[in-house]
Amino acid sequence: MNERSSRSHCLLCISVSGENWVTATRTRGRLNLVDLAGSERLSRSQADGERLREAKHINRSLACLGDVIHALRSHCRHVPYRNSKLTYLLQHSLGGDSKTLMIVQVAPGNQNVRETLCTLTFGQRVSAVKFGQASSHRE
Repeated sequence: MNERSSRSHCLLCISVSGENWVTATRTRGRLNLVDLAGSERLSRSQADGERLREAKHINRSLACLGDVIHALRSHCRHVPYRNSKLTYLLQHSLGGDSKTLMIVQVAPGNQNVRETLCTLTFGQRVSAVKFGQASSHRE
């Protein structure tokens, strides 16, 4: 697949807080920027050793994210955020009072049609989820 890929997810979490000295109210917010590693079909990637282990771990965490999206979309009482570190870290972005935007990236080549369709289907499933309303956190 992509030989230059880092083969990992990347999360950048930025917390911001401020205080209005006149009203003595504090406001806080958090911005999570997430770059998910792409899924790979193990049979096609021909990965072995460490790359195979990484690919399996990435695919598992993406599957767990898919399970969370399914649970949110179906309004399940239990959402399996704790099934992976990725979903655990993203639980407030996905199920809290936050705004969530997902951008999917696909490859245009014919050799990537199956992965592209899977990615677009996942993006469509995410777009069907009604996330909570963003609210300001005042103390």
